[in-house]
Amino acid sequence: MSFTLGRWVRTEVSGASHSDRIEVTVSGLPEGETIDMDEIRAFLKRRQGGNAVYTTARKEADEPFIKSGVRDEGGTAVLTGEPLVAYFVNSNAKSSDYKKMRTIPRPSHADYVAYVKYKGRLDMAGGGFFSGRMTLPMCFAGAVCMQILKKRGIDIRAHILSVGDVEDEKFDPVKSDMEAYADHVLPVLSKKAGDEMTALMESVSREGDSVGGKIECKVTGLGAGLGDPIYDSLESAISYGIFGIPAIKGIEFGEGFNVCRDRGSSSNDGFCIRDGKVSCITNNSGGIQGGITNGMPVMFSVAVKPTPSIYKKQRSVDLETMKECELTIEGRHDSCIVPRVVPCVEAMTALVLTDVVAGDAEGSRDETEGFA
Repeated sequence: MSFTLGRWVRTEVSGASHSDRIEVTVSGLPEGETIDMDEIRAFLKRRQGGNAVYTTARKEADEPFIKSGVRDEGGTAVLTGEPLVAYFVNSNAKSSDYKKMRTIPRPSHADYVAYVKYKGRLDMAGGGFFSGRMTLPMCFAGAVCMQILKKRGIDIRAHILSVGDVEDEKFDPVKSDMEAYADHVLPVLSKKAGDEMTALMESVSREGDSVGGKIECKVTGLGAGLGDPIYDSLESAISYGIFGIPAIKGIEFGEGFNVCRDRGSSSNDGFCIRDGKVSCITNNSGGIQGGITNGMPVMFSVAVKPTPSIYKKQRSVDLETMKECELTIEGRHDSCIVPRVVPCVEAMTALVLTDVVAGDAEGSRDETEGFA
């Protein structure tokens, strides 16, 4: 089974957490574009999460093997215009850890709904294709697209906004440049917040529990006029992609649900002239109005739920005997996936924006048109 995102730049992923390999195919990328493979490998390392106690003990090389779509020109990787196809080997899976969960679903995981929908035919070891492992090919494709967008002046960055009740500083919603990460192992703006988050995640891990959080993303360089109204709004496109990341439970643009308490006089983004261009005094809309960018930074935040695989006893049912039971989960799991989701949010945003920019090129809506 495979899954596809995009219309003009299409990304298809296939495989599962414990299959021999997982694969990604990206079609519609511009021919002749140079790609820095070392930069892509560094991006994929961010998704791995390092060796922290709150990160899964499963370690994979995550080395991309490219089958097509790239040629070597004097040591430089160049896109050929053909579909870019890459795969990753799964070499450190332990399917035996998931034997009991073939009939006893983990609470808040996809085990039960997958059992119902696919009539028990799926191998759900490691979460099957519902697993966060599937974000690896997404991140590879997104890392390629981030390089393409950056050459066109579009930058994407995300950071941990909160873990549990520990909050980081926010991005500046008006500045057109990116704030720097603090000198910390976590992608945060405040070192103090990063230290407190680390302490909380380590504490939760020792308890055999898990914790969720929020991630904030900022996109600069889009300019005004990108996107479409109604069903093809940029908010719709970004949300559609973001919810393809496992464990995402919510998204809000700009001030999001906070505007519910505001009045129009304080919520509206008044216009001004800045550096000779039309701009906004504030950015409560998150850079999008009517589904179309207004030239301000595109700002949104996402909610990441606590990892459902925890080591504490939980109530479940045996689907064979139809009796209630207790479940103690084995295997290797993150107590907090928020740090590892940060690059996933960046990558997915890049995939969506690359597709939207390609479709918007020269005002064309002809699906045979390529990326400008």
